[in-house]
Amino acid sequence: MFRHFLIFLGKMEDRMKAENKYQSGLIKKLLELYPGSYCFKVNAKQGYPDLMFLYGNKWAALECKRSAKAIKQPNQEIHVERMNNMSFSSFIYPENEKEVLDALAIYMGR
Repeated sequence: MFRHFLIFLGKMEDRMKAENKYQSGLIKKLLELYPGSYCFKVNAKQGYPDLMFLYGNKWAALECKRSAKAIKQPNQEIHVERMNNMSFSSFIYPENEKEVLDALAIYMGR
């Protein structure tokens, strides 16, 4: 049983590394696309989007996933939807990145 738990933890750690790597690359890309912007990780309440992005007088919240098939945590869809009603918020992963960044550019007026 303990061995299976260690295998599970190892797989979970690999998924977290993949998501963190994607997230770091996305932050870098956003800061390059929007000079003078701020983008930082949010470690607030469970279910809140991972990234807060500030540009000019607008903001966006992005929930990063390592892939389109990645599991969503409880409340993530609720918080992403609520924040999207306030400003701009979306799930983002490699498979939809172009579409989300295009929608973000329109929202930001670029």
